[in-house]
Formats: sequence, structure tokens, C-alpha cells
Amino acid sequence: MSLRALIVDDEPLARERLKLLLAEEPDILLAEEARDGLEALASLRANPIDLLFLDIQMPGMTGLEVAIEVGAQHLPPTIFITAYQEHAVEAFRLAAVDYLTKPIERPRLKLALDRVRGNRAAFSALAMQAQLSKLLESFERRTNQTFEPAQRLRVRDGDKDLIIPTYQVEWIGAADYYSSLHVGKRTYLLRESIADLSKRLDPAVFIRVHRSALVNLSFVQALYREGSEDGTLVLTNGQRVKTSKAGRDRLIAEGKF
Repeated sequence: MSLRALIVDDEPLARERLKLLLAEEPDILLAEEARDGLEALASLRANPIDLLFLDIQMPGMTGLEVAIEVGAQHLPPTIFITAYQEHAVEAFRLAAVDYLTKPIERPRLKLALDRVRGNRAAFSALAMQAQLSKLLESFERRTNQTFEPAQRLRVRDGDKDLIIPTYQVEWIGAADYYSSLHVGKRTYLLRESIADLSKRLDPAVFIRVHRSALVNLSFVQALYREGSEDGTLVLTNGQRVKTSKAGRDRLIAEGKF
């Protein structure tokens, strides 16, 4: 029996990668794909869906808000997708709902699909709803908590993990599903998109000056305008970071220039 799947992700490349991987699964039929939470709600309400791949971090309406809006009793078996694990993994384990981290790897996807197939055979709809309810209640409690920006970031450095205080990070660049943290003369890769990372950092300290760059305001020294659109920031260490018009406007709004 084929499972009609819906993919919800605001990143086109992420959707394409998942579609390619699912094409190798003969019992998975891609019924719909959605670019944001509103499209996901429309698809879920209009079409029968057996399996939902739901990205957590999306602009406008997050994947968790989609799940809460639909409600556990109406949500199909769901595999959540996340760019990082810190805020979600334990809740997923407790609720027995699976998740995938970006970039999605084929072996991990197969495990998640096998779990969904097993759940369909072993669990009643009522049991699955109870598991989803537990997960959504957990995230509703977290959503209602006061936002506390990350003070430290954990990165891999060879065979060890390092803890980097955020105040030491001069700027952050985008590298596909990763972010590159520039700290002094070192650069560290963090397995988290710049869009997701920007939501965890203090907006009074880190400003998105370009779709591919976040800067720590305390390290900004000068701004060079390049026509009416782009510009270049010069940091205290001499590094140059490209800015967009929107990024320049944010810097001016913060009173930095």
C-alpha cells in the first residue's frame, strides 16, 4: 500500500533532495509539496495525506505551529525536519515521533520510514494521536516561555567539541546547511542554517546584513556604500563583509551609523 506524502520546507534545495531520496522508495508517493506553513495547512485540509515531512524552522509559520494548528487528532504520521538538534531531539524521543536533521542522509531517512511503516502496523490511530499530543504540548509550553538568546555555541574542532561564547563571534557566514563562525583567526562550521541560527542569537547584538551574513555589532568599524543597493562592512580585524540594502537599513535603524 502506497503512502501519500507531503513535504513542507521553505528551502527549494532541501525539498529537491528529499524528493530524490523518496523516489527510491516504491511505497512512497509524493502527493504534494508546500513552501511554507500556510501552504501546508491548505494541503492538509484539502487532500488525504498518509505521511508528513515537516520542517520546523520556516518564516511566517513554523512547522510546530502548523502541527499545533492542525491538531494531533488530524495530523498524519509526521517526520519533523530540523537543521539542529538542541531544542527538539529529546522531545521527539519522549513522544516517539521521528525527526531528521539537515542535510538529510539516505540511511537515516530509511530508518525513519521503517519506523513509520512499523507504527502503522503496530499502533492504533488513537495511540499515534496520543504521542503527537504529547509532543505538541511540550512545544506549546516552550513557545510560551520567554525568549533567552543563546550565550554559547557548540562546534566541532577535529575530534573534540568546543564551546564558543557568542560575544567572541565576529561574524557568521552561510555555507549551505551550515554556518561558518568567524572567531579571531579561526573559522568553525556549525551544522545549522544561518536563518535558524539568527533566531537563537540576541537581535541587539547580531544583525542580518545580508542573506548570507550575520555580524556582531561590537566588531563593526566602518560601512562603505557601493551605489544605492549593496555595501561593505569593515570589522575591527580588517575583514570585509558584504551588506545588502536591507542590511544597511537595519544597521542604520540600530543607530550604528
